[in-house]
Amino acid sequence: MRAVVFEEFGGELGVREVPDPAPARDGAVIRVEAAGLCRSDWHGWRGHDPSIALPHVPGHELAGVVEAVGADVVRVRPGERVTVPFVCACGRCPACARGAQQVCEDQQQPGFTHWGCFAGYVALRHADVNLVPLPEGVTTTAAASLGCRFATAYRAVVERGAVRPGEWTAVHGCGGVGLSAVMIAAAAGARVIAVDIAPGALELARRFGAEVCLDASAATGAAADAEVAEAVREASGGGAHLSLDALGAPGTCARSVAGLRAHGRHVQVGLLPGGAPLPMDRVIALELEILGSHGMAAHAYPALMSLVASGTLRPDLLVTRELPLTGAPAALAALDGPGTPGVTVITPHRG
Repeated sequence: MRAVVFEEFGGELGVREVPDPAPARDGAVIRVEAAGLCRSDWHGWRGHDPSIALPHVPGHELAGVVEAVGADVVRVRPGERVTVPFVCACGRCPACARGAQQVCEDQQQPGFTHWGCFAGYVALRHADVNLVPLPEGVTTTAAASLGCRFATAYRAVVERGAVRPGEWTAVHGCGGVGLSAVMIAAAAGARVIAVDIAPGALELARRFGAEVCLDASAATGAAADAEVAEAVREASGGGAHLSLDALGAPGTCARSVAGLRAHGRHVQVGLLPGGAPLPMDRVIALELEILGSHGMAAHAYPALMSLVASGTLRPDLLVTRELPLTGAPAALAALDGPGTPGVTVITPHRG
C-alpha cells in the first residue's frame, strides 16, 4: 500500500510503498476512505509524543470500510462502514471497566503508538471494543473528523463542560476542534464567543453559530492576553460560564481561564506538551473549575451519531479541503503556521 512516512522527527515527509497490514486476532484492518489532518499529527511529526517509533506513518482520524478481521472478533464483519475513536481502548483495565475508555490505562492510538491512517489501510486492535458503525447518511468524509476533533469537542462541551442553554461559552482557537466546539455549543443553545487570529476561521465560526467573534491577531505577551480576556468578559457581561482552549498554547490557556466569571469552567482540549502557567489566584478567588478532556469512548458515540444523522450537527460543513494522499505531506508540514481554516481531509484511494 501507499503511505505517508517520515524517518526523523521534523524531517522529510514522503509517500512511498510499505507492506500491507494484517489484523491481530482481536483486531481489524480498515480500508481508509477518509482521514482527517489534525494539529495532533503535527505534534507527532515534530517529536512531541514519546510513544512514536521511527520510521512512522502518521494519521489518527479515520473512517472507512472493514477489510479483514482477526479470528477472535465477533461483533465486526468485513464490508462494514466504520469510524474509530483516536483512543483505542483495551476493554479490560479498571478505566475501561467503569466506562472511561478515553483514559484507558493500556490504550493505543493510531498514528502515535503504531502506524496510522495516512495510508491505504490501517490495522487496529480490540475491534469489538473500538469500531463504531456509521449510520446511513453519515459519509466517510464527515466521519473522518469524528474520531478526534468533533467527538473530542462534543465531549468537552457537552459532558466535561456541561454546557447549558443561554450560557456564554468562549472558544479560544477556531481550528477543527474549535469550530466543532462552536457548532456543538451553539446547537446546545449556548451564546458563543469565538476567538482566533485568522479572519477566515472567524468567518466560519460566525457561520457555525458564534454570536461574537474576537480577533486576537494583535495579542502577544501577557498584556495582550489580558486584553483578550477582558474583551471576553466585556462581551459576555462579566465573563464566560464555560471556556475552552481548543488550540493548545500557554497564551490561549491563560486567556481562557482569565475570561471566566465566578464559578466558571475551563476545559483544556488542545495539547500542551510544555504545560502552561495559570492564574491560580483567580482560580481560587472565583472558585473556577479546571477540567481536561481527552477524546470520547466508542460506547458514547450513538448520541453524537444520532445528532449527525438527523442533521442537527453538521461535521461535513467543517470540511473545507479534500486532498489525495500525495497532498498530505505538504499539508502536514504547513501546520508549522496557522494552517487552512476548517478541516482538511485526506482521501488515500482517490487520485
